[in-house]
Amino acid sequence: MSNVNAWIKAARLRTLPLALSCILMGGFLAYGDGKFNMVILILSLVTTLFLQVLSNFANDYGDSVSGVDSEDRKGPSRAVQSGLISVNQMRTAIIVFSFLALASGLALIMISFGRNWILAAIFLVLGGGAIVAAITYTVGRNPYGYAGLGDLFVFVFFGILGVCGSYYLYAQEIDATKFLPAISCGLLSVGVLNVNNVRDIESDHASGKKSIPVRIGRRSALIYHAVLLIVTAMSAIGYGVLSFHNALSWVFILIFPLWLKHYLSVREKTGRDLDPHLKELALSTLLFVILFGIGIVIGK
Repeated sequence: MSNVNAWIKAARLRTLPLALSCILMGGFLAYGDGKFNMVILILSLVTTLFLQVLSNFANDYGDSVSGVDSEDRKGPSRAVQSGLISVNQMRTAIIVFSFLALASGLALIMISFGRNWILAAIFLVLGGGAIVAAITYTVGRNPYGYAGLGDLFVFVFFGILGVCGSYYLYAQEIDATKFLPAISCGLLSVGVLNVNNVRDIESDHASGKKSIPVRIGRRSALIYHAVLLIVTAMSAIGYGVLSFHNALSWVFILIFPLWLKHYLSVREKTGRDLDPHLKELALSTLLFVILFGIGIVIGK
């Protein structure tokens, strides 16, 4: 494999739809309220792209040096663990993408808040927290991903902060209804992580990684997965009831049968056979956001 292909593999492009989904959702909500700004959208997407690639590089590095990745792992081998990228090269990449995310984030904050230094400072702290969270998921003495806290952090950063935070960049205010689509995006992202952890449950248990499926077992993890999808749908419907006034705005419910099919497939498969369903749920999350956004545009 060429070095370029190794870096593309380490960047894990299939995870990008999740990162972009929450930003697009915030943009759609801002458009519905007449607050949309294309420059803010572009900078938000670029910053999120840098953060997601940073997180994936750090995850590759952390899992490899900690020993979580081994020949027993069911998922695709990591670039560092397989020797395609050296430890020092990955460290350098992590530093580079940290600075890229910081630079892009600073530009975003300046465009959004101008001389409102208080809001700028708050979002600078949040952005710094996002960079730290991206790195420490699997890197450091006590990586929170190994303690079973990954689900919580994914929900917060891909849901609440991702959607509500990006909306706030446009509007500089927010109402409680915006948390409903944020919950949907966050829970779908947790669902992708849960499928990943169900796939790796045996190797994670052997390596001491205490993911949710390791803690509660496969059967309960599948029930947990069903709950994630059900609450996702209920949150989206709740926002529709409160905000949509056009029947065509409900086009997003077309995605529900895909989630049912996804769940039935995940319930029946194990190990590497679950790999396609990670991508499936990630792409269906992006499709859900697009359909939801169409509903917002129609109902404007």
